Amino acid sequence: MQISKDLIRELRNKTGAGVMDCKQALLEAGGDIQKAQDILREKGSVVAIKRSARETQEGLVSSYVHSGNKLGVLLEINCETDFVAKTSEFSQLAKELAMQIAAMDPLWIKPEDVPKEVIEKEKEIYKKQVQESGKPEKVIEKIAQGRLEKYFTQVCLLEQPYIKNPKLKVKDLITESI
Repeated sequence: MQISKDLIRELRNKTGAGVMDCKQALLEAGGDIQKAQDILREKGSVVAIKRSARETQEGLVSSYVHSGNKLGVLLEINCETDFVAKTSEFSQLAKELAMQIAAMDPLWIKPEDVPKEVIEKEKEIYKKQVQESGKPEKVIEKIAQGRLEKYFTQVCLLEQPYIKNPKLKVKDLITESI
């Protein structure tokens, strides 16, 4: 199937994905823009992981000061090129992240950043709670792990529900924006 440059350009403008990613998604979707967008969203985390390994030397600093001037956030967000750093979409992402941080006050960026001691302490607390509730031994570990995952959604920025759309995690917002 032949995919036109105009179709690739339209998908690229809608998603911000790379030219070859757009072309491949359109080929998989048989030229259907909507299906191609869905394919790109599914592959978004793969694209984000590939891009996360690259060096970022450009970016911007964004700030958010809550009304009343009692709470503020200063955020540095990086990207690969100055072209990206100057786009309104990148500035908007920085603003959204700063507001998210001000509203939810995360302690860490991602679960891997949480110190092992904190994880072990939280897990022990959850295990004791489950044991005291009388649950069978074989499910205690699973329940404690589930509660630990919920803890991460409260204290890790990337795992938090996005304040403007709680069905979306912050990491998904970033992936969509990349």
